[in-house]
Amino acid sequence: MTAINDMSDLRISSNKDELDIATVHAFLSQETPWAKGMPRETLERAIAGSLCIGGYVDGKQVAFARVVTDHATFAYLCDVFVLPQYRGKGYAHALLAHLLASESLQGLRRIMLATTDAHHVYRPHGFKALSNPALFMEVHDPDVYRST
Repeated sequence: MTAINDMSDLRISSNKDELDIATVHAFLSQETPWAKGMPRETLERAIAGSLCIGGYVDGKQVAFARVVTDHATFAYLCDVFVLPQYRGKGYAHALLAHLLASESLQGLRRIMLATTDAHHVYRPHGFKALSNPALFMEVHDPDVYRST
């Protein structure tokens, strides 16, 4: 699925062959707290097993989002970013709207994500605080990439 939204300068594509893995890896492993130090091989495995989209301006990848899903009941949205010099143009909203309209994500019971400071980006797309946080548990190893 490839689409050009109403922003004439942003092209959004779900073709994994178009992803600039070097750009995605550099940003995630160097600029984000959640993937700091992630080995490239780990990212490549994550992309292979996920629904991914890229946002492109003038042929350059400037945005990325990944969804881990069973395509039937559940999805987890992660690794969403827009390169800093391209922020403030609505690209994140366009990327999310395109991704959430994907056929693979229709009719799911739950789509989740975790964010520390971008709640305002996700709220317009229907995301809200957990209705019953006591239901959820996790195994979390924030230093996992330091030990590999």
